[in-house]
Amino acid sequence: MTLFEELKRRGLIAQMSHEKEIETLLNKEKIRFYIGFDATADSLHIGHFLQFVVMKHMQNAGHIPYALLGTGTTLIGDPSGRTDMRQMLTPEQIEYNAERFRVQMEKYLDFSDEKARIVRNGDWLRPLNYLDFMREIGVHFSVNKMLSAECFKSRYEKGLSFFEFNYMLLQSYDFLHLYRTEGVKLQLGGDDQWSNILSGADLIRRCDKGEAFAMTFTLLAAKGGKKMGKTQQGALWIDPDKTSPYDFYQSFRNTDDSEVIKRLKMLTFVPIEEIEELEKTASGAALNDVKERLAFEVTKTVHGEQEAEKAKQAARSIFMGGMSDANMPTLVLSADDLVDGKIGVIDILVKTGQCKSGREARTAIEQGGVTIDDIKITDVKHSVEVKKELIVKKGKKSFYKVKT
Repeated sequence: MTLFEELKRRGLIAQMSHEKEIETLLNKEKIRFYIGFDATADSLHIGHFLQFVVMKHMQNAGHIPYALLGTGTTLIGDPSGRTDMRQMLTPEQIEYNAERFRVQMEKYLDFSDEKARIVRNGDWLRPLNYLDFMREIGVHFSVNKMLSAECFKSRYEKGLSFFEFNYMLLQSYDFLHLYRTEGVKLQLGGDDQWSNILSGADLIRRCDKGEAFAMTFTLLAAKGGKKMGKTQQGALWIDPDKTSPYDFYQSFRNTDDSEVIKRLKMLTFVPIEEIEELEKTASGAALNDVKERLAFEVTKTVHGEQEAEKAKQAARSIFMGGMSDANMPTLVLSADDLVDGKIGVIDILVKTGQCKSGREARTAIEQGGVTIDDIKITDVKHSVEVKKELIVKKGKKSFYKVKT
């Protein structure tokens, strides 16, 4: 089975600029390709992880991935899919976030012996002379065509600043720069980046009459069809301090039935032939086994096999009623968290991450969905004394051990 066929069978490919040429590149050549990551937060999330899965498939086939850290483009912010302008970060914040990305990226790609590279677009974007840039690059962009791009449509109602309008030019220039300096021929990215990626390939053809190609992959969708990313409530972060391995595991263990096989194909390295066999029988009780396999495989890749096994055993124990299991996710309170040895239930729910806000916590309590040591909590002002440890349950599947 060729690389191109595997990416297709796994449902990873969304759009391509030149399908036959890209198929030849992937199957018969060893090329350099890149994906860009704007450093807008201090951790990668599950949407980024999907991109690393694609990059790893490519690297395993002998291609050389370039992970581009957007230390320049993040100064503006990608308007794609946004209804308002992104928060402007300082250069220091961006550099810090980019360094956090770099550390996390090294877990998923092999950077030894130039098998992969990390580059920062601030290195070439910041020194640019604006007038020279507009004369060389801006002349190739049609405003009318840019306004018709999908990435800008969500901004029509509130308006698009000229500041953000430059983002497409800068991202396109990234591709041109890497083509000229590194011989990069292909840019990959999520399907919401199609307009930006295609513009970069077109720019190379216009400026250098060179051959460059664009390919996007299917977005990982959350419940309701929304893109899974850091802006969505309940985002899954790669950093275990932001999303614990247990919560990470549970999120995939609770995947909607309709998404299980799709995610197993897209997010794991389980042989595609094995997944296709599972697809034939994955229904009813058997589907739960597939969900557990999905959760374990993704957690293993992100957090390691030991953490994945701990999360699996904790989830099984909780499901069977063994709520004192040592692998249950734990919140350790400090003296500063307590007032006269007590803490409000709302504060507990927010600190554990079981609720994203005080408002959500109040709603959960009012709806009767919160218990502490199997006692239902009905008063939103209720405080509890933490002597040794408490078991806090929200809903049917969210458990936390709380102790001092």
